[in-house]
Amino acid sequence: MRHLLTAALLSSSLVFTACTHTTPPQSPVGFSSADDAAIRSLLAAQDAAWNAGDIDGFMHGYWVSPELRFASGGTVTRGYRQTLDRYKARYSDRDLMGTLSFDELEVVPLASDAAVVHGRWLLTRESDAPSGLFTLVLRKIEGEWKIISDTTTSAD
Repeated sequence: MRHLLTAALLSSSLVFTACTHTTPPQSPVGFSSADDAAIRSLLAAQDAAWNAGDIDGFMHGYWVSPELRFASGGTVTRGYRQTLDRYKARYSDRDLMGTLSFDELEVVPLASDAAVVHGRWLLTRESDAPSGLFTLVLRKIEGEWKIISDTTTSAD
């Protein structure tokens, strides 16, 4: 009887394990390697604009809409103009802007016109080097990938 019970438990655990095993999700239909490259290119362009001292250029990656959402430092800013104004107030000169770099980018396709990007940011300045994580929600709007929501956290 004990062997029968052990065999039954082993069989049920194998069935449970087989049922709970998941395979990595495939890219949604319509999301291509070109979309992944376009998203990474958008982030590279943001990085380059920031490092050139061009906040307006950096903002080209964001959705120009009052519905844009930017969350950081415990506050939520709504709207493209408000987000731009926040950046300009917080990084009012070249020294405060420092040199930006992104790392550990992970593009997660959600649909043919939607993706999430996870990553790390580092701002190297003369007196400090703040860093943290970000999660971006992007949508393909009129053929272009745009950030519609940005949640940025600080590790410091």
